[in-house]
Amino acid sequence: MKFFADTAEIDAIKDLAATGLLDGVTTNPSLIAKSGRDFMEVTKEICAIVDGPVSAEVVALDHATMMKEAEVLRKIADNVCIKVPLTVDGLKTCKALTGEGTMVNVTLCFSANQALLAAKAGATFISPFVGRHDDNGFDGMDLIEDIRLIYDNYNFATEILVASVRHTTHVLQAAKIGADVMTAPPKVIHDLFKHVLTDKGIEGFLADWAKTGQSIL
Repeated sequence: MKFFADTAEIDAIKDLAATGLLDGVTTNPSLIAKSGRDFMEVTKEICAIVDGPVSAEVVALDHATMMKEAEVLRKIADNVCIKVPLTVDGLKTCKALTGEGTMVNVTLCFSANQALLAAKAGATFISPFVGRHDDNGFDGMDLIEDIRLIYDNYNFATEILVASVRHTTHVLQAAKIGADVMTAPPKVIHDLFKHVLTDKGIEGFLADWAKTGQSIL
């Protein structure tokens, strides 16, 4: 499963990229606003840090203006992936852009039927929001299972990008189901490293090493 970071914080992206675990980045207008920086500038900087897809979202709601905004965004770098909402106009834009060879991430997916439409429109990625699904009384992972089944039934090339990831259990469940990608805040990715027995093991090794009075350097 590919790991994307859901953030616009440059230092956090650099830190994760240095681990070799980061396959891409997703951003949205809210994350860019939190950074307090210029949208185009931040996106360009992120694209220079990671080799994989960097999702940059259009803000228009009509197809014609989405296409104009996408034209500006995809000039930022070759690895820009245009993010569009799962609406009629969004899927029109998806179809047009993927037909031109541009990566498209269709976002705000909350049903398997919506995911089916996005795949038929040629989406590179579909972003089902599991955390928000959970918040509204549904099981977000049931949605991922349904999408995985449908995509496998018809051999769709669209990758399932699990979004709105809130905790490490979401990551584990998505991996067990067979999602292609997950995008999470840097904190959630760092939490994947943590285990009390790992910490205790390191503590024990260091204590034993100290008793030897030796030094590697």
